[in-house]
Amino acid sequence: MSLMKGRSWDDWVDQYKQSHQNRWNQLTHSFGIPMIVISIILGLLAFAWPMLWPWAAGLFILGWVLQFIGHAIECKPPEFFSDWRFLFVGTRWWLRKITGRL
Repeated sequence: MSLMKGRSWDDWVDQYKQSHQNRWNQLTHSFGIPMIVISIILGLLAFAWPMLWPWAAGLFILGWVLQFIGHAIECKPPEFFSDWRFLFVGTRWWLRKITGRL
């Protein structure tokens, strides 16, 4: 069985998009998703440069807070509550949104 259940990335992003119709939810995700991605990169770099841990932790927490605020506004649970693979779809959604391909 494939990791993506035989579905294309377009299918996954389209389903993700359905839970992100509210403009405020989209705005919180537009900031929260890159904050989480940057925090993961900083977290990895922090193994070599420990002074990055506070930045990594702060961005990670703030990014997730923004995500959950957006879903509270939209009154829909995050998609990853139903399928963990959506944790990887949000970044693709964000890239399409900022490049105007959404």
